[in-house]
Amino acid sequence: MLSVITPRSAALLVFAGALATLTGAWLFEFLGYAPCELCLWQRWAYYAALPLAVLAAISAPSHPVLARSWLGVLAILWLGSMAFGVYHAGVEWKWWLGPSTCGNQPDFSGGLPDLGKPVILCDTAAIRILGLSLAGWNALISLGLAVVSMAGMRSQGSSSVSQ
Repeated sequence: MLSVITPRSAALLVFAGALATLTGAWLFEFLGYAPCELCLWQRWAYYAALPLAVLAAISAPSHPVLARSWLGVLAILWLGSMAFGVYHAGVEWKWWLGPSTCGNQPDFSGGLPDLGKPVILCDTAAIRILGLSLAGWNALISLGLAVVSMAGMRSQGSSSVSQ
């Protein structure tokens, strides 16, 4: 299926996937699963991807090379997002330490913490679905979006000639 994807359809799939993932994150937040600092940082890839995917989709019909370039940027963005999701999941599984601002040890280097805000630990998964935390799901979703971006980038679109 991905071998016949056009740059425009890949960009639209990336846009839909990013928007659906952000919507899911906001829904979990609405349901009471407060995000930690690393969770919020992981969303930046999705925020950046939305306008980039729109640019790729808009440019695809008249400028396919430009669209494929935008998809290349998106592929790199998603691979970075996947790596960051793996990093955060590893922090949650206690495979390695996270930033000092996210652990259960108080850090007073920047002054006293804001006692009006709840403490959300980055090294504790708020929820696990099918054994994966939301950080783990972010890694898988990001990998999938990277694959779609790369498939669209490699595609010659509908203007290619069969040999």
